[in-house]
Amino acid sequence: MAKLAPSGLRALCFTALGTLALGISALTVPADAHDDHDHDNASGATASSPCPPGLLRQAERAGDNFDDACLPGQDLARLDDTDAVLAPGEIDKSRNITLLANLPKSGAFAGETSFETDLAFQGDYAFQGNYDGFTVYDIRKPQRPRIVTQVLCPGSQNDISVYGDVLVLSVDSSRSNDSCANVPQSATIKESWEGIRVFDISNPRAPRYVAAVETACGSHTHTLAPSKNRRDLYVYVSSYSPNASFPDCQPPHDQVSVVKVPLRRPQDARVVSTPVLFPDGGNPSGGYSSTTSGCHDLTAYARKDVMAGACMGDGILVDISDREHPVVTERVRDTENFAFWHSATFNNAGTKVVFTDELGGGGGPTCNPTVGSVKGADGIYDIRRGKLVFRSYFKIPRTQANTENCVAHNGSLIPVRGRDIMVQAWYQGGISVWDFTDSARPKEIAYFDRGPLSTERLVLGGSWSAYWYNGHIYSSDIQQGFDVFRLRDRRIAGAQRVKVDELNVQSQTSY
Repeated sequence: MAKLAPSGLRALCFTALGTLALGISALTVPADAHDDHDHDNASGATASSPCPPGLLRQAERAGDNFDDACLPGQDLARLDDTDAVLAPGEIDKSRNITLLANLPKSGAFAGETSFETDLAFQGDYAFQGNYDGFTVYDIRKPQRPRIVTQVLCPGSQNDISVYGDVLVLSVDSSRSNDSCANVPQSATIKESWEGIRVFDISNPRAPRYVAAVETACGSHTHTLAPSKNRRDLYVYVSSYSPNASFPDCQPPHDQVSVVKVPLRRPQDARVVSTPVLFPDGGNPSGGYSSTTSGCHDLTAYARKDVMAGACMGDGILVDISDREHPVVTERVRDTENFAFWHSATFNNAGTKVVFTDELGGGGGPTCNPTVGSVKGADGIYDIRRGKLVFRSYFKIPRTQANTENCVAHNGSLIPVRGRDIMVQAWYQGGISVWDFTDSARPKEIAYFDRGPLSTERLVLGGSWSAYWYNGHIYSSDIQQGFDVFRLRDRRIAGAQRVKVDELNVQSQTSY
């Protein structure tokens, strides 16, 4: 393993997607998803792609399937956005939600291609991932958050989690080395690196890079689950889209990498198992749903020894009672309306799962009448005797412009006892608060929506993640930075009194 560089070392430039010239057709069959592996048209895009070669390359490097918006045969004129009413700079919102603060992107992360990504929380601090590293905020006064440090360490997506003195970043982009001084390098080169990075945050104002663990096909996202004796932290690494030309990402993949991090010696982190989740194969190619070649996101409910997986073309339940050897216990598909199973959220009781469909990979305008109300949406499933039973879909009802990427993305529960309510990001569709207590009849109770970043071109932007933490909603906006919201509604009465010491949304705890 290459020597780790100090976190303060100046990072070299990382090029990522800044704009998308065209949107995605609601009826196009999604490509096999892949993320920043320097694919040579591995997605199936061809010379007839609506994205020129340079833009297609940038889209592939942007990760999170953004290059799905470059599929052949797409035409914005076919998408009906006549009901979109907001202009750039305008805001539409419900009366019960207020934007308290916004910290724009700044410093090394100010550029259009430095995308803000996921969020994690601990005590009085919020941690925000960015394609070029991560930022730590002091949120003791939510209405006046402030930056306490930025760590330059490029490698998309830098999805982020924290546990005790440990911070974990996911890198799903092939890099020249495992240090923070790296540049993109083709995955066809054996010495290229991607996987997880581990930092010591015993002093959150001065994180120290202590370990790098290479994992097969990199780490698109990851999920934390502590050992039952609390001495070790298990990191479930989600990755996918193998390629025969990639020495460290060989087909078939269909697995997760389980990394064990000793909490007293995080520098000794290592892969301890690589269980195959789909020994008989996942969702096959040729249909509407993505071909399964691994998982995009896993959500662990460690107290209940269960995990839910959103795995491209499959939704799964996983037994994690043996942390090092997870076992799939249930699997479902939706080959009619789900293009790409993206993420999963349990309700507090662990009796339901909300799965999201990231139609268009996050890069397309899918919130309009042409696409409709059930594609690019949430799917709500009850868990009955260990089986996933579909109940309904939920999608925001507002039409977004054809220059706004919009689809279901990351959200969290709001801790309302006796009810199932969550806040969720929809990229440039804004944030939505909705109630799924009645699984068959979900309903929205609050929303906040900014107008498009541009009326001339689709600039990749909007809320990547929107999470409730200790009385407020925090949103990571790809282009506009860090948002703090206050929600006042009788339906969430009592939620403000629920306090937690830490929050990683993909590692659920009871309230």
